[in-house]
Amino acid sequence: MKKFKLITLAIIPISIIIFYMWRFASRKREIPCPFWLRGLVEIDNPFTKANKASVIIRQSNIEPGMHVIDFGCGPGRLTIPLAERVGADGKVSAVDIQAEMLARVEKKASHRNLKNILCVQGRIGEGELQIPQSDHAVMVSVLGEIPNRQAAFNEIFNLLKPGGVLTVAETIFDPHFQKKETVIQFAKQAGFQEKDFSGNWSAYSVLLSKPVIK
Repeated sequence: MKKFKLITLAIIPISIIIFYMWRFASRKREIPCPFWLRGLVEIDNPFTKANKASVIIRQSNIEPGMHVIDFGCGPGRLTIPLAERVGADGKVSAVDIQAEMLARVEKKASHRNLKNILCVQGRIGEGELQIPQSDHAVMVSVLGEIPNRQAAFNEIFNLLKPGGVLTVAETIFDPHFQKKETVIQFAKQAGFQEKDFSGNWSAYSVLLSKPVIK
């Protein structure tokens, strides 16, 4: 028990140092979470209920049969439960720039016998993603890693069906944390409308809808 406490006490300052080094470096260039640090994003943070995968999916009103895009999916913290939620009649497009992360998603999907996940390697905001228009999209703790955030919102807007919804979730524990005001600014410029909000200033989910043209 004493050894476990010592290890825990050592991990905390190391994590804080990594957090601020990553945050500072990310201001100068695009630095997504490296694969070797996947453990930091692979499980739900116990200190932020609003950022838990099950909570985000429930608040997003994801239904069976939907096609959902998981932007910046990483090792699949949301991808896997999303695929289970939409079921065999639905589909999840998992998007990430790192092949190792997508391989991790595919391995998890195989273990759970999930055949409704399409892995797509590519960057958000460069207009190169080949994905059919979808019902819903999620972007969890990813926005701050994208160099051209406005272009990313514009591309996501075009990849959603009229009436489609984008969920943006952020937590202060992420080195690239984005304030709600920043998210709303980019979203409105792309054409989104704010639909719903849950959480608080430090951990939240905001739902953004693409208007239906009448």
